[in-house]
Parts: sequence; C-alpha cells; structure tokens
Amino acid sequence: MIGMWETVAILAVVLILFGAKKLPELARGLGTGIKEFRKATRDVNRDLQAAFDDVEQEPPPPAQPKRKLPPKTEEPEKEA
Repeated sequence: MIGMWETVAILAVVLILFGAKKLPELARGLGTGIKEFRKATRDVNRDLQAAFDDVEQEPPPPAQPKRKLPPKTEEPEKEA
C-alpha cells in the first residue's frame, strides 16, 4: 500500500511535470475515465447476471426418444 509520503512525492512530481494549469484538466480526464470504466463494469456484470438468470429459468428441453431402426435383412442378389 502506498503511504502518505509516497503520495505526496507522486503529487509533487506530477505538479512539476504538468504544471498547475494542466493539473485540473488531468484530474477531470482521469475522473471521467474512472466513471466510464465503472459504468462499463456495471453493465457487463448486469448482462452476465441476466444471462445466468435466463439459463436458470428455462426448463430443459424434453428428451427425444431414440428411434430404433429395424434390423437389416439381407436381400438375395438378383441375377441379370
């Protein structure tokens, strides 16, 4: 886990690299990205849960009886 001093150091480096004017834009973009990721994750979870619920609710199809073929009888060869 990242401690308090590591967080402060990372924020200081980011502030030096990007400047005070770009920092709010970066934070806004990061927040938007996280929001979209959470929404996509929630949608995928909802779709998967709906698919599992549908599978559990559908009754299995009725079993088809196996068709038995009559025993094969040999026919005498016809001479031409």
